[in-house]
Amino acid sequence: MAIEMPIALPDTLLSRLSDFLELQIGLHFPRERWRDLERGIAVASRESGYKETQAYIHWLLAAPLTRTQIEGLASHLTVGETYFFREKRSLDILEQQILPELLRARRENERHLRIWSAGCCSGEEPYSIAMLLDRLIPDLEKWNVTILATDINPLFLRKAAQGVYGEWSFRDTPGWLKERYFTRRQDGRFEIQPRIRRMVTFSYLNLAEDAYPSLVNSTNAMDLILCRNVLMYFAQERARKVVDKLHRSLVDGGWLITSPAETSTVLFSAFTAVAFPDAFLYRRIANAGPQTAAVTHPVPWYQGNWEATAPRAPTPAEPSAPAAFSWALSTFAPEVPYEAVAEPATGSEDADSPEHDERETPQCKARACADEGRLVEASAWCEKAIAADKLNPAHYYLLATIEQERGQNEAAERALGRALYLEPDFALAHFALGNLCLSGGRQREARRHFGNALSLLRACPAEALLPESDGLSAGRLVEIIAAVQASLPHAPKVHKELTT
Repeated sequence: MAIEMPIALPDTLLSRLSDFLELQIGLHFPRERWRDLERGIAVASRESGYKETQAYIHWLLAAPLTRTQIEGLASHLTVGETYFFREKRSLDILEQQILPELLRARRENERHLRIWSAGCCSGEEPYSIAMLLDRLIPDLEKWNVTILATDINPLFLRKAAQGVYGEWSFRDTPGWLKERYFTRRQDGRFEIQPRIRRMVTFSYLNLAEDAYPSLVNSTNAMDLILCRNVLMYFAQERARKVVDKLHRSLVDGGWLITSPAETSTVLFSAFTAVAFPDAFLYRRIANAGPQTAAVTHPVPWYQGNWEATAPRAPTPAEPSAPAAFSWALSTFAPEVPYEAVAEPATGSEDADSPEHDERETPQCKARACADEGRLVEASAWCEKAIAADKLNPAHYYLLATIEQERGQNEAAERALGRALYLEPDFALAHFALGNLCLSGGRQREARRHFGNALSLLRACPAEALLPESDGLSAGRLVEIIAAVQASLPHAPKVHKELTT
């Protein structure tokens, strides 16, 4: 049994540091977690070049920090360690109840599914979901599945995107996992199969500060969000704001999964709490109010016969890698076939009827439909907006997001090209095009588009809000691009002025 070393830092200094972190980052470290705080701050101190932790803390308390520095500090103070199929109970519920329900609802119509791993760390959680879906969907190549995985730490994202893991990531996992989904490397580590790696999109996002739900970062209209062992680090008010935004990021009927330690009737009061055996999950049900439902749970698959339900064999033509921001939205409501849409409509109201509210423009209608996952209607409204104003680059940008949501990356790229033809200084379109190139493995082109976006953003005041960005500032997009570049293998260093 390991002996815990006593806390070496003075209580007064740890108290000041705890208050500072809660104010600046929203991270909550009560006295009973000061040992964790001390360990994390010691690592941050060494990474920053300080020989003495106390000197580093005094510098933190005295110096104005940039957002990039604050986020770097936060990455050292949260646990960056996980493993495959962690917290099996929630994953059993996913496999036996939630995902089969979603798949049955979608199989006969749009066949798309959106899942978000919020706080993905080094990637074990989203890859576990990808492997689970690979088991459950025999015709996976016919589905438009988006698994978005976000984190605040670019180093975690880089490791996750590489998909190479040691034995420690497989503790308490079934023996067949490595055999079925990994290849052993010469160095003894295990590399995930490319077809599983391509199912997951890794992206930088700060849950405490960034805007979501948003088309810009693909965080809207989610069917399922896993946010496990993340909320426990936030102060109560910050956690409440995060949960509110996660609630709005789900479609009606969508699910939120947290860790057992984060269960709270107060924090998740906007959700319906669903009681499974030994677990509580949360569901967004419109106009339901706080309530609890009970669900029985059958035997989990990993206790059954693996060979009887083996994963699908790889197809000759694997689907291409998802985009860095993949906007495939979803809802429980079935879609009307695209060819059947002559005039876009919501409910019984026609866009050209006298009762139509003139303030609800086709572009607004397109956004509203996209936010609710009604992609066919969204696309039709967007085309109507373009027909009415062919020289507006914003319409083409919106069309690009919708086409990418539908899995039509080539059409999305063409639309972004038209937007940039009409407005060469459209920084957000350059950024989106960079993400599309990155998704296709064209890193050199992606870096060029990111560079174009950065050149344009440097000429803007940092606080200036970008058009079509859902409130994103020029300075924040600079930081996001810097983080995306840092998460790439062999990414070039970003000039210091970009992160200040």
